[in-house]
Amino acid sequence: MAVEEEGLRVFQSVKIKIGEAKNIPPYPGPNRMRDCYCTVNLDQEEVFRTKIIEKSLCPFYGEDFYCEIPRSFRHLSFYIFDRDVFRRDSSIGKVAVKKEDLQKYHGKDTWFQLQPVSADSEVQGKVHLELRLSEVITDSGVISHKLATRVLECQGLPIVNGQCDPYAAVSLLGPSRSDAKKTKVKRKTNNPQFEETFYFEVTRPLSYTKRQFDVEEEDVDKLALRVDLWNASNLKFGDEFLGGVRVPLRVLGQVGVHDAWYFLQPRENGGKSVKVEELGSLRLNIVYTEDHVFPSEYYTPLRDLLLHSANVEPVSASTAHILGEVCREKQEAAVPLVRLFLHCGKIVPFISAIAHTEVNRTQDPNTIFRGNSLTSKCIDETMKLAGMHYLQVTLKPVIDEICTEHKPCEIDPVKLKESENLDTNRENLRQYVDRIFNVITTSGVRCPTVMCDIFFSLRESAATRFQVDQDVRYTAVSSFIFLRFFAPAILSPNLFHLRPHHPDPATSRTLTLISKTIQTLGSLAKSKSASFKESYMAAFYDYFNEQKYGDAVKNFLDLISTSGKWDQKSIETPIMLKEGFMIKRAQGRKRFGMKNFKKRWFRLTNHEFTYHKTKGEGALCSIPIENILAVERLEEESFKMKNMFQVIQPERALYIQANNCVEARDWIDILTKVSQCNRKRLSTYHPSAYLNGHWLCCKTSSDTAPGCTPCTGLPANIQLDVDGDRETERIYSLFSTYMSKMIKMQEACGSKSVYDGPEQEEYSSFVIDDPQETYKTLKQIISSVQTLEQQHTKYKRDKFKKTKIGSQEHPIGDKSFQCYIRQQSESSTYSI
Repeated sequence: MAVEEEGLRVFQSVKIKIGEAKNIPPYPGPNRMRDCYCTVNLDQEEVFRTKIIEKSLCPFYGEDFYCEIPRSFRHLSFYIFDRDVFRRDSSIGKVAVKKEDLQKYHGKDTWFQLQPVSADSEVQGKVHLELRLSEVITDSGVISHKLATRVLECQGLPIVNGQCDPYAAVSLLGPSRSDAKKTKVKRKTNNPQFEETFYFEVTRPLSYTKRQFDVEEEDVDKLALRVDLWNASNLKFGDEFLGGVRVPLRVLGQVGVHDAWYFLQPRENGGKSVKVEELGSLRLNIVYTEDHVFPSEYYTPLRDLLLHSANVEPVSASTAHILGEVCREKQEAAVPLVRLFLHCGKIVPFISAIAHTEVNRTQDPNTIFRGNSLTSKCIDETMKLAGMHYLQVTLKPVIDEICTEHKPCEIDPVKLKESENLDTNRENLRQYVDRIFNVITTSGVRCPTVMCDIFFSLRESAATRFQVDQDVRYTAVSSFIFLRFFAPAILSPNLFHLRPHHPDPATSRTLTLISKTIQTLGSLAKSKSASFKESYMAAFYDYFNEQKYGDAVKNFLDLISTSGKWDQKSIETPIMLKEGFMIKRAQGRKRFGMKNFKKRWFRLTNHEFTYHKTKGEGALCSIPIENILAVERLEEESFKMKNMFQVIQPERALYIQANNCVEARDWIDILTKVSQCNRKRLSTYHPSAYLNGHWLCCKTSSDTAPGCTPCTGLPANIQLDVDGDRETERIYSLFSTYMSKMIKMQEACGSKSVYDGPEQEEYSSFVIDDPQETYKTLKQIISSVQTLEQQHTKYKRDKFKKTKIGSQEHPIGDKSFQCYIRQQSESSTYSI
């Protein structure tokens, strides 16, 4: 979800590899071991949790997490928890990275020391304050001065133990001062509206006259206002600290008025002193991306150059190919290129062009598409995007079964446990391999059309180039569909959304053995057993040395490399797409009864959306996919609850609260995807609930009144999550980053044109088939990139000029407070 900023859309995303923790402090008991898991939090909101690693002080997680960040945040935090069966899980330590520091660690494996977790440091949110100093003449004629402090509202306070009942405590800090006042408690909201004013007397020296008085003459500049936010708790432990701010009175300036938003800060000296090294450390790899996307017309020149790539002769002189040449990793270029070309329906001609060129450069048919070329990376990325649903339909049921059954499948005699039997294990493994092989080789009819078209092109190019080798038309396709699609998905099902977490070690070993066997079966190698280094694998493979396996692979490859013949929409088998606990409001299907909120297990397949009392029980309610008319967010004010969305049906709407903002977005996205082809989809909806006889949004009294707000727009093509402008912006960023390499490539073109001898070493890394055409394209790219660079510079300059520190969008706090003071110091000296 993008944040709009004056015609510009800002997207945030983060990709995290949670590696391992080490030297976790031992449990203070005889066992000493701990059962630890790690959470990912945006400020205080948990958005991801790893599985629990039992009985370890150095737990290895090996989990990847990616999400689009749908809101602003200050810290990306990671907490290590120890599971406790009898009490609430205890936190061991945390890593908190400020948003502005994320670029320091971009894409690097980094060990972070775990910091102590203290209730006084776990803060988030902001508060709006207004301070006003005024003169008051008393009955005796004496002038006194009063500080009026108005606490207007707070936003985004943390929710503590599932509830937030906040109040503010206001005090004036200074020599011999302990004035403290409190607002009323606001129940069940983390965005409280206080609108309360408190008065404090500010004394003056007797020598004071308005003209000569200066702040430095007394201790007024040492006075400060303290506002602390607390959660009114019913627990015996007392109220919980939510955050506070300290405002020095010198900010009042000459006018004696100050109105600003502040970020809440941790309490000073909060928490116990703990040696950091005693808590252990956590290895993370964080890639945070922020895309500032202009309106579409800004990208037209660069986008046109990119989309024209398939028509450029030779293709090595095209804009897309040049991007692959200058990027440090081919993967960097492949991801945005594939997404843009898929979005614009140009992926097949582009991949066909670069694949044809690569095939013609290949000398040995046995090494076809074996390198990490731009072609290989682009096909990998296309299969991931276009083939994800195909992968789930084909493999997920079997992978789920393998992960839940835990059958022993170890066939290495050295690793065999005493209680296990080698022949039983071989039979277990053989049955699994047979099942997976069968579901793959009978799935050709469901292979997405775009993948079939690409495989058809690969097959034709390979067969034309190596006419003597009869098998090359198969190996060209199998090197992708088996080696780079099915085998990696079996090996790491969590990376392909087939499982929520990395499998346990025993299951992971089973999947490794299955993946190796499937990879070899699909490769159609002449000598299968010889392709295994391990003798136990070669012996196991003898089970599959039958002609029927080779024939099945060839029939499958023939089917999926037939252009345009099949359509993935013919899938009829119900497949589970997403499930999990959420809270739902009663739909009002019964005429009488309370419309209360209840926790339910939700389950979505490509046929229906159901909820159950708990996992595994029968459905309490089933909504056919064709009955979903729209899926939209529900405004927080409807029920004073965050992360709510609505599933709109012909008769009523189902109101649901997800566990966090990322989870809410995921459910909305996948429900929208599966229902986007419904004929009766709505064009308008009500963003708020129908309560007390009217819609809260438009105040219409009829519960069947048409919606008052347009539904979220849906692209016409199936690539729902692809934003063409955003991908072009990412490509611009890559070209901008590697500008020096493009200049060097221009020099290489000039060198090749003038000097047609042995290639100079500094230019040898570039593929340049036509120096003049390549130089021409480079000149156009550089011109487009420089124009966009100027637009970005202008935007940053204008934004800086318009930024008002202390506004709702840019609260004072963290680094911005120093910036605010610096801005104020440019005006005349402070005085009250």
